This record gives sequence, C-alpha cells and structure tokens, in this order.
Amino acid sequence: MAGRGVRVSWTSREQGVNTLAGSNGILRRDPTQRQNAMQPARFGMEWKMATSQKHEHEVRKSFDEHMSDLKSDVIRVAAMAGEMVGMATEALLDKELLLVERVVESNRRLEELNHDIEFRTYELFATQQPMAIDLRTLLTVLRTLHELELTGDLTVSVAKAARRIYPGELPPKVRGLLERMGAQATVQLRVAVDAFADRDESLALALPDMDDVIDDLQKELFRAIFSTATPDEAGLQQAVQIALVGRYYERVADHAVQMGRWVNFMVTGKLPGYEPPTSLHETT
Repeated sequence: MAGRGVRVSWTSREQGVNTLAGSNGILRRDPTQRQNAMQPARFGMEWKMATSQKHEHEVRKSFDEHMSDLKSDVIRVAAMAGEMVGMATEALLDKELLLVERVVESNRRLEELNHDIEFRTYELFATQQPMAIDLRTLLTVLRTLHELELTGDLTVSVAKAARRIYPGELPPKVRGLLERMGAQATVQLRVAVDAFADRDESLALALPDMDDVIDDLQKELFRAIFSTATPDEAGLQQAVQIALVGRYYERVADHAVQMGRWVNFMVTGKLPGYEPPTSLHETT
C-alpha cells in the first residue's frame, strides 16, 4: 500500500497520455507537449505566409511581364505607323500606286493590333488594380494607341492622294517640300516613341519645338502651291490635293507631339493641357 508520503510511481504516460505525476498524485501536463502541439500550427502559418508571398511575387512578376509586352507592342505599332508614312510618301512622289494598297493593308493590321492591345490593357485595369506609375503607364498606352490609330488613318489619306493626283506631275519645289514634310513627320514619330520606350521626359518636351519645323514647311508649301498651280480644272484639283496632303503631314506631326505630352504625364503625373479650375470660393 502506498503511504501518504510515497510518490505515485505510475503515470498516464504508460497509457499513451503525455502527462507527469506530481508528488501529490495530481497529473501534470508535460511542458514539452505545448511546444510540440504548437509546432504544426506554427509550421502551417509559416507555410501559408510563404505561399502567400510566393503568390504575390508571381502575380507581380506576371503583371510586370504583361506591362512589358504592352509597351513592346505599342512600340511595334508606332514603328508600323512610321513605315506607313514612308510608304505613303513614296507612293505620292513616285506615282507607285501599288504602294497605296500596301499602306491600306498595313493600316488594317495596325488597327487589329491596336484593338488587341487595348483589350489587354483594359484587362489589366480590371484584374490588377494598378497604381501610381503603373496606372499612368496604362493610361498613356491607351492615349498613345489613339494617336497612332489616327496617324494610320492620315497616312492612308496621303497614299490615296497619289491616286487622285495621278498621272499629274508635281512641280519640283512642291515635290521637295512634300518629301521634307514626310521626313519630318517620321522623325517626330520616332522621337515620340523613343520617349515612350525610355520614359524620357526631355525627348517628350522637345517635340513641340520640333513641330515648328513642319508648321513652317506647311506655310512654305502653300506659297509654292499658289505660285505653281495652273488655272485650269486639273491644276486646281491638284492644288487642292497637295494642300490636303500638307495638312495630313502636319496632323501626323501633331499626333507625335500629343504622344510626347502623354509621356510627360506618365513620368510626372501632370495631365496634358489640364489647368486646375479656380476655386468657387475665390472672389474676382
């Protein structure tokens, strides 16, 4: 028989229960049990945190990849637009009517790619909740696509003017001015897309000054038209077409300038042409 001062020798450990018996016979929980019991829960929490971080990293990586693809495709569209300006100018100056169809077909492909990029951009808006520079970049992508789509339409108009002028001969001075205007419009498009690709604010801000060149060329073109046009019906029709072509080139250059303004917005957050309204509480 166990006396009052005798320790209880049996513990429930022998029955598979992780306890210890005290001197008073009361069973005490093994202190290592709590630690052992907490280890699976702690491991589960750590595993969940690691999995969550990995998921966030993968989502961010996927988002960055999508952004990179969008920018690359916008640059591709801009390159197509620049090539179209060159083709349209060649069709006009050299009376290469087959190039007109190539310009029209290129514009069709440009619009298809444009719409694809727009859809993917809206998808990122809806699924990724972009903020700050990412949000401004996506907005700039959309606005740049708009300017490039209008540019493509203008190059088609230049190319089709070649059909309307054919088989008439362009006066040498007019021919030279149109060639320079086409080249200047192409240069400004290239500068705009370089500014977009590199997020180069200085290039973007240079475009308005560059635009003065094509504005001066357009004025010179009008003077050349008035001085060389013949008074007959064919001469008047040709003069009208040449004046319109000059306007198309000038508009292409304007779209490049607007692209630059959106690049500036992407970098700085300043909306193009936006002036904060005067407070309603201010007195005049």
